[in-house]
Amino acid sequence: MRLWIKEPLAILAAGAERGVVVDGSKIVECVAHGRSPESPCDLTFDASRHVVLPGLVNAHHHIYQTLTRAHPAGRGLELIPWLVAMEHVWGRMTPEALRLAVRMALVELLLSGCTTAADHHNLFPPGLESAIDIEVDEARKLGMRMTATRGSMGISQKDGGLQPDSIVQDSDAILKDSERVLDLFHDPRPGAMIRVALAPCSPLAVPKRVMVESAGLAERYDARLHCHLCQSPDEDVYAMQAFGVRSVDLLEEAGWLTSRTWVAHGIHFNADEIARLGRAGVGVCHLAASDMAFGVGICPTRELEAAGVAVGLGVDGSASNDSSNMMEAIRHSLMLQRLRYGPSAVTPLDALRWATEGSARCLGRDDIGRIAPGLEADLALYRLEEPRFSGAHDPIAALALCGAHRADRVMVAGRWRVIEGAPEGLDLEALIARHKAAARAFA
Repeated sequence: MRLWIKEPLAILAAGAERGVVVDGSKIVECVAHGRSPESPCDLTFDASRHVVLPGLVNAHHHIYQTLTRAHPAGRGLELIPWLVAMEHVWGRMTPEALRLAVRMALVELLLSGCTTAADHHNLFPPGLESAIDIEVDEARKLGMRMTATRGSMGISQKDGGLQPDSIVQDSDAILKDSERVLDLFHDPRPGAMIRVALAPCSPLAVPKRVMVESAGLAERYDARLHCHLCQSPDEDVYAMQAFGVRSVDLLEEAGWLTSRTWVAHGIHFNADEIARLGRAGVGVCHLAASDMAFGVGICPTRELEAAGVAVGLGVDGSASNDSSNMMEAIRHSLMLQRLRYGPSAVTPLDALRWATEGSARCLGRDDIGRIAPGLEADLALYRLEEPRFSGAHDPIAALALCGAHRADRVMVAGRWRVIEGAPEGLDLEALIARHKAAARAFA
């Protein structure tokens, strides 16, 4: 059935001034100024009050943390002490609590205009072995695209690491379950709703065997690789002390310096490392809110892109960002990058590009992230009728500059998943009540 999303107020696509035509799960036509669809349409949607964007793509999250926002255990702490304090809280996670955390985070993302989410789940205390299964199930129920990354932590406090023994797995368990979830859920085909990536927490948090064999599994299953890298300068200090090399060198030694890999944060690289990442085709997910929260630095986006690195955006964990809103991530990134490079060097279109095309590249996807014929019909539509937008002259720039935070309509794979600012088929008030009740167990 052909749907014409007609006469948008503005649209982030060339040659689509009169809108786009969707058929099934795909965009089949962009309708230029003065033109009409080439073939008759069965339905039209009047978008004259809407700004239309490609669906936003969240390239890094820790979804379970929605249950521990603004938590006093971590208040005012720097990154490493915060992690140590909070991991004792997160170790109490149950399957029932995780399910509500996932549902809440995905709904919050969807309402912000996000259509694809990558979650870095590396928390597997006893009883939570089915965490990835739960995430996939919830994403399917909501109709969102997801890259579920099977994370891992393999070096506990007794081995000289940071993590409590209760949330760390041995290498055999990590690798066995990695292969299990790849077999069950990973779909490398264009248009896939669910993909799986392998995501040790960092090269410093697991034995080298896990890094090396994860790279082998990713090659065999045509999957992606993901980890935290160079968020804090302390990482390279530790890497030099423990291994005699820097973090990027550890990545290369494990076979991860390839175009299958994207990393989170990516702040403290030297010029040679940026060049190496660019040559290898590694992507970097910029996480402005959490990097500001911990005061760890600012991602060098201009140098990374100049080297050929794909830069994407993510919200990061909801206990460091305290939000799962991709429009907020766009504004945070725009302002933080202007702080680093100046107001003329970074535009609203740059931040929007990072949150769409850039994040899609990080996830290894060329079928989403843009509005063009043949791509998936993932769209986010915003109305500019709140006081914050009054007087705005450039509708697209206004989304980032004036602080849009909620979409009016969201389409995933050709189906409306948000209508008039509400998630389809879900009682949001009841979900909030159940989520709040679950969060009390983590006080």
